[in-house]
Amino acid sequence: MLSALSSRLASRTLSRGISTTCARRSDALFVHRDTKYNNPKIAFEFDSENKKRADEIISRYPPQYKKAAVIPLLDLGQRQNKGWTSISVMNYVANLLGMPPMRVYEVATFYTMFNREPIGEHFVQVCTTTPCMLRGSTDILKTVCSHLGGIHPGETTEDGKFTVVEVECQGACSNAPMVVVGDDFYEDLTPESTKKILDAFASGTKPKPGPQSGRQTSENSAGLTTLTTKPYGPGEFCSPEFQ
Repeated sequence: MLSALSSRLASRTLSRGISTTCARRSDALFVHRDTKYNNPKIAFEFDSENKKRADEIISRYPPQYKKAAVIPLLDLGQRQNKGWTSISVMNYVANLLGMPPMRVYEVATFYTMFNREPIGEHFVQVCTTTPCMLRGSTDILKTVCSHLGGIHPGETTEDGKFTVVEVECQGACSNAPMVVVGDDFYEDLTPESTKKILDAFASGTKPKPGPQSGRQTSENSAGLTTLTTKPYGPGEFCSPEFQ
């Protein structure tokens, strides 16, 4: 009996789906190569307002630990540098904190929040992690790319207005699917509402962030199912001596 079962299993054709992603060489992610737009000869320094902000951030740490300010200072530099962290930004932050430049490079190449290539005016991050995927993020990503002229994740539109990337969880799972544009979350998306958001940014206006379905924050879209009665007040249902 076992031999007959084994022969039947052996005769079956076993197959499974194969998922592939585009190959990216590690040196494209972690190794700097000088270009006309990104090389140490291009000057960078904080403007007066950001310098005051940087000094305030550094003052939060003991002098011997001021290097702990590297992440907020890189973020500040990226914001001043039109949304991306160039080698000049890294070198400036290293000099400001008295750190070896390599230590700053290590941070900037580790965290995906630091963009090491120029981006468009509006940085669109589409979450495609499991909760968003189950709620239709695949359609949202397709809608974003097609509505912006057929670009692909990681590309920028020809007019320089939009850069689209595919990202991991952004922490808004209860409001999936969602995208991040700049610093703002746009949630409870449909292909139609996604197009409206992109059109608003393209026209120079900023749509209201948050859920696009009409609900407030992460409240149940079907209405309250708990806490529907008056909450207990101080002393209620206690013995008289404690009321």
